[in-house]
Amino acid sequence: MNHPTVTLPRLTALARQAAPRLLEGVVAPLAVFYLAMVVLGFKWALALTVAWVYLGVAWRLVKRVKVPATMYLAAFAITIRAIVAFWTGTWMWFFIQPEMGTICISIAFLASVRLNRPLVQKLTLDYIHLPSAVLKHERVRRFFARITLLWAFVLLMNSTLSIFLAVYESIGGSLGAFMIMRTSAVAVISGTAIVFSILAFKRLLRRLHVAHA
Repeated sequence: MNHPTVTLPRLTALARQAAPRLLEGVVAPLAVFYLAMVVLGFKWALALTVAWVYLGVAWRLVKRVKVPATMYLAAFAITIRAIVAFWTGTWMWFFIQPEMGTICISIAFLASVRLNRPLVQKLTLDYIHLPSAVLKHERVRRFFARITLLWAFVLLMNSTLSIFLAVYESIGGSLGAFMIMRTSAVAVISGTAIVFSILAFKRLLRRLHVAHA
């Protein structure tokens, strides 16, 4: 039986689809928080960051644009974090809360591989489109399983380090020192994993192109 011809999207096209959502959902909220914290203080930074996330959801609802599931989760999570932070009056709990959630997510990533439903594949499809013929390919299935395992350990490592730094700096340090050290460490760990994931995905696409040439 002949295999159907597979037309694969270019990596640059995939990046163009994913970049705007990553900028809006990850980079922009972080920039809003940092700027508001420096100019207005911690509580205003919380309020404006929450407002930014809800504004993104509201804009899509008004324009009748599909709201990614990750955005609903982000809105819910930021609300709980802000409530607890305002209630306790300390920045430590604002940063520890998502790390506890991230640990749970890393466990879910591991479980999804065991269930043959790797979460990285599902999350990837929220940002980019891949043909169904590609998703059914055995090499693609193995790739997403392995990358899901990779990101499960990356998330666990980032969360463990972030909790340690938050507790340590809240006792004898400062919020500024925590943010610098945490951001630097997470950027190095996550950046390395991102570069590896992109290169691995590019290699996968190249191999599939050769196999179906």
